[in-house]
Amino acid sequence: MHFPTSFSDISFVMVVSAAAVILNIIGYLMKTMIPLRIVAMTTNCLFILWSSMASVYPTLILNCILLPINSLRLFQMKKLIRQVNEAAAGDLNMDWLKPFTTSRRFETGAVLFRKGEAATELHFIMSGRFRVVERNVEIGAGGILGELGLLEPGKSRTATVECLESGETLAIAYDHVMQLYFQNPTFGFYFLQLSTARLFHTIKGLEDENAALRADNARLIAAAPAQ
Repeated sequence: MHFPTSFSDISFVMVVSAAAVILNIIGYLMKTMIPLRIVAMTTNCLFILWSSMASVYPTLILNCILLPINSLRLFQMKKLIRQVNEAAAGDLNMDWLKPFTTSRRFETGAVLFRKGEAATELHFIMSGRFRVVERNVEIGAGGILGELGLLEPGKSRTATVECLESGETLAIAYDHVMQLYFQNPTFGFYFLQLSTARLFHTIKGLEDENAALRADNARLIAAAPAQ
């Protein structure tokens, strides 16, 4: 094997191969997905160029396969981010997540999850009606179920949800939600809005219940005969 002893001995092929190796190492050290995909695609191109010049066909074939895969993943992530930005600028809905979810069908009487169970996903309701048992709150099409489990310290369900009228939901795993959260601050803010809206709704419901109980107690005291 011939090793270069001066700059004049360094060929273009060697420069390309060195650049490809360095970028490949950098790619493994990166934490965010979009820059990683861009570096991976650049690395693929350099390896394709080097392997074609050096006649290293296994490396050539491998990177010819990896390049379109990385390109597709980059396109999908950019599309998702664009949809997130559009959704965050509008009302609190999750229609833009539909292509990235799994369809689930529930019949009347079925229980989606029970309070205290391990929480692994949230549900976007497409059709049907569901009830949060502990709060006696009904949620229909367009609503969200199970997002608070992601924020609960023990990653467990905070309430039981049952199906009142057969319908369909779109489920997305918390792992996927967390990836989107950390890769895009806009999605993080969107998810914060979504979770906060549900918490405020729950707090308002509790305040209304407490107000009703206080009113009932006041009426009972007023109606009680004087001792």
